[in-house]
Amino acid sequence: MSDILVHTEAGVTTLTIHRPDRKNSITSAMYGAMHEALAAAQADTTVRVVVFQGSETIFSAGNDIGDFLNTPPAGPDAPVFKFLHTLAAFPKPVVAAVCGPAVGIGTTMLFHCDLVYAGDNAAFSMPFVNLGLCPEAASSLLVPQMLGYHRAAEALLLGEPFMAEAALEVGLVNRVVPPSEVNALAQAQARKLAAKPLSSLMQTKRLMKMGQQAQVLAQMKEEGTVFGRMLTEPAAKEAFGAFMEKRKPDFSKV
Repeated sequence: MSDILVHTEAGVTTLTIHRPDRKNSITSAMYGAMHEALAAAQADTTVRVVVFQGSETIFSAGNDIGDFLNTPPAGPDAPVFKFLHTLAAFPKPVVAAVCGPAVGIGTTMLFHCDLVYAGDNAAFSMPFVNLGLCPEAASSLLVPQMLGYHRAAEALLLGEPFMAEAALEVGLVNRVVPPSEVNALAQAQARKLAAKPLSSLMQTKRLMKMGQQAQVLAQMKEEGTVFGRMLTEPAAKEAFGAFMEKRKPDFSKV
């Protein structure tokens, strides 16, 4: 069974991250599958909305560290960057249903979604600094814009998680409901969108994003360059080595 389940019905394409044995951590192949699914949904005139979802207990633990170390992203054509670029530029509405932990890209991808519904067990975190890396997905731009600088600094510099109610307060999520209701709510909202004229949906989204779209894509490009360089530096090597050895990293010499 695929780790990314793709189902299209009534104008809605649903992408389910389905790797429960690895906490829905995402591999390079999974990024490729999501990129291809988005490209197909964009080209298909019968698809009006895309929904991302995980399970009731976890959205995604972020990158699969083992796979990430074996196949690190090398340049803008790496599957992770192709996925992020396609998501950031996706012209149709995107809805996300988030329960449980949403780590790293599990959180940053949400800044490119149009509607986000969360379970009251959702926990959002962006621990890039803790891995000796920098933010991605234009989160170094979008997180301060949405959260304000000081909250963004707490989230990005300390890498500490924030819960569903805090995400609701700053506008990252639209509504918080019990985990058992999240996916159904996202689907119901997606069906409402799918019943509306596609041209109006796309033009409204384009106009809302037009003022910063070029800046977002430029920020993603700069982040990708810095991210790739930092992967080879001592801090990242220590962080990933510590993770694989199940010990606390020591950054005192880096």
